[in-house]
Amino acid sequence: MGTEYDFIINPKARSGLGEMVWNRLAPELKKKKVHYRAHLTEGPKHARRIAEHCTSDGQSRTIVVLGGDGTVNEVVNGICDLGKVTLGYIPVGSGNDFARGLGLPSTPEEALRVVLCPGKIISMDVGKLTWNGDPGRTRRFLVSAGIGFDAAVCHEVCVSRWKKILNKIGLGKLSYAAVALDRLRKDRPVHMSLSLPDGSQKIFKDTYFAAFMNLKYEGGGFAFCPDASPEDGLLDILVAHDLSRLKILFLLPLAFWGKHVGARGVTILKCRTALAETDRPLVLHTDGEPSFPRKKIEVGIMEEKLRVITGEK
Repeated sequence: MGTEYDFIINPKARSGLGEMVWNRLAPELKKKKVHYRAHLTEGPKHARRIAEHCTSDGQSRTIVVLGGDGTVNEVVNGICDLGKVTLGYIPVGSGNDFARGLGLPSTPEEALRVVLCPGKIISMDVGKLTWNGDPGRTRRFLVSAGIGFDAAVCHEVCVSRWKKILNKIGLGKLSYAAVALDRLRKDRPVHMSLSLPDGSQKIFKDTYFAAFMNLKYEGGGFAFCPDASPEDGLLDILVAHDLSRLKILFLLPLAFWGKHVGARGVTILKCRTALAETDRPLVLHTDGEPSFPRKKIEVGIMEEKLRVITGEK
């Protein structure tokens, strides 16, 4: 008997495209006589509960997510023992930064072929964000976490009419850019300090945001940290500070190609953990999933790794 797969499917991903894609792929699985179980999510946080149920027996298994980055985030937060799971992914979301960062195919049929015949499986770092110093208030992430402007953009995209409109014409990732322009007009910078593992502290005045990157991309393709690696045991941290709104407008398009690196007011650091504190509460996100505003967060890499199927040979 070959590998048995648990498919966790978000039928509402990308305004209902998830269900359409699954209806195309399921017959292929049956034709190939693949052993699998299908679990369709029914609402927010359901993917997390499904993942928890699937992994509660402590057995090794392969879970395949069909959805967007938010569905992946729910699943990784539900896995009981990261070391017992191999994760595959079929991208159907708007941003698809997880797939982009791992070199996965963008078409569902090609992504399914990679899942069934993996070219490469990596031991991927898993990030964690803790707030208020409480270990019980922790969320895992695979792509990135953030505080400030980028998190506010993620929050607004989740409820924005732009995302639904642009999804229908296949340009969903542009919703991040549209919302970002609007947030620039509204947001005010803050004073931020970063405490690092070596005991040093970095102070940033007039900070718009900090992004804690496990992969290169977030926000629908912004290459905020072009050198980020999911296997090096480190986070790449980008801090955007002491920038005029005009300069941010200039740098944001350049960030699609990673050309913002080295610009004054763009600081990139590498470390395993960091403690960020701001002078007023800011919105948080993990893999684009927003959380309530906080003034103090700790971000780091977990000891356990997750086996992930990538698009590389």
